[in-house]
Formats: sequence, C-alpha cells, structure tokens
Amino acid sequence: MDALDALVRQHQPWVFNLALRMVWRREVAEDATQEILVKAVTKLSTFAGHSAFRTWLYRIAVNHLLNVRKSEMEEKSMTFTDLGASLDGVQDQELPDQRTLPVETAVLVEEAKLGCITAMLMCLDRRQRLAFILGEVFGETSEAGAAAMEVSPANFRQLLSRARQDLYQFMNGKCGLVNRANPCRCARKANGFMRNGWLDATNLQFSKDRIATLKEVAADRLDELQSLDRKHAELYRMQPFLAGPDLAQKLREILSQSGFDTN
Repeated sequence: MDALDALVRQHQPWVFNLALRMVWRREVAEDATQEILVKAVTKLSTFAGHSAFRTWLYRIAVNHLLNVRKSEMEEKSMTFTDLGASLDGVQDQELPDQRTLPVETAVLVEEAKLGCITAMLMCLDRRQRLAFILGEVFGETSEAGAAAMEVSPANFRQLLSRARQDLYQFMNGKCGLVNRANPCRCARKANGFMRNGWLDATNLQFSKDRIATLKEVAADRLDELQSLDRKHAELYRMQPFLAGPDLAQKLREILSQSGFDTN
C-alpha cells in the first residue's frame, strides 16, 4: 500500500490537470481523477511495461474522459461563434474595489484569463481537445499521444493540427493576449465574468494550489508548426500545473472496503 500511495501521488497531478482542461469545472475534474485512478489501480496487473507507465495511465484517462457524461460546459454545445458572442456581450468594466474582494485583483484577473482560455478548449470536440492537451500543452510526442488515444501517429498529428488551427483562428481574431489589435482584455472582463456567474472569487477553479507552470514540467513543443503564430500556444503552456486533490488515502480506503488484494 505504501508503494501504491507513492505511485498515486506521483501521477495524480497529471491526471487532474488533464481532466480539468477536459471538463472545465474543478469539482467534476476531481471526481473524474478519482474514478480514473481507481480504474488504473485495479488494472495494475495488466501493465506489461511495453510503454511508459504514464502513457498507459493516459490511455485509461483518455478512454474515461471520452466516454464520461458531458460536463456542464459541454452540455451547452458551445461553438467558437457562441463563445465570441458571449465575450462580446460582457460589458467592459473597471475591476472591483480591492477591499470588497477575498483575493488580490491580480489573482482575479488571472482566474478570468485561465477560465476564458480553458473555455476555448471546450469549443473543440473531445478528441481534438485531448490531442491538443496531450500534444501541445503536456508536450507528449506524436507516438506517445497516439498510444494514449489508440490512434496512429499520423491521425494524432492531424487531430492536433486541426485543434491548433481552430484555436489560433479564434484567438487571433478575438483575444487581446494573442493579438494586441483585439479589444478583449481580461482585466476589463473580470468584473463582468463575476456578474454572469462565470467567475467566483471565493471558489477559484484554475489559479489555486499552483505547483509550477506547464512549461516548466513538460517538454517544450513550440518549435513545431512555425507557420502559425505560436503566441496562443504559449498561453496554454504558461497555465499553472496544479496539485489538485490528494487521493492516495481515499483510494486506500476504497480499495480496503472493496476487498481488493494489493499483494
């Protein structure tokens, strides 16, 4: 059990960060992470060592996230056109008075930015979203990403290329972080996001328990596709890599209650 705890704690942040970018809502990502880890632990005997353990674990996570019930954001079937209209409909406002907030205004703006660019991922279909997260954000090779998604490397690269193109086209035409000519600014939208219920300063989804940035913990992939402006990809690479929930003890309890043999 001690060895199992160590294995879970090593890999659970990766599963959680993948799930969070797939479902957008932190509580849903925590539930998905636990379900994925339970599946992995109970299938450990099937790991034959033909791939890296994380690739094997990603395959379990990918299968789970492709088939899990649609999240709140996915239920809206939001397109890039819908998202653009929603952002345009949020009135630009000054930031709230710092004295009325439970967090620093800089944290509020960061949460608005992270929530918005993660919402952009939700406009991709699940397979494109997974390819973008694995290949662009996490820096997995085409071979590792293809193994996780159980497709050919060529198909993985095709999914990743389409996701990159769709995100770039939207962000270059809408996001002020990518194209300075665009009027949309995180600091001007944060107050409106709160008024719309998209941002809760008392329940941060994307900016708490930061361990590092994804760029620091994952290999650099920004040397690919130089034909595209890569500023939009850099935004995703600079997202925080979050600790997420510590599920080792909870998994120990679940396995004990189920009578699972860990010997």
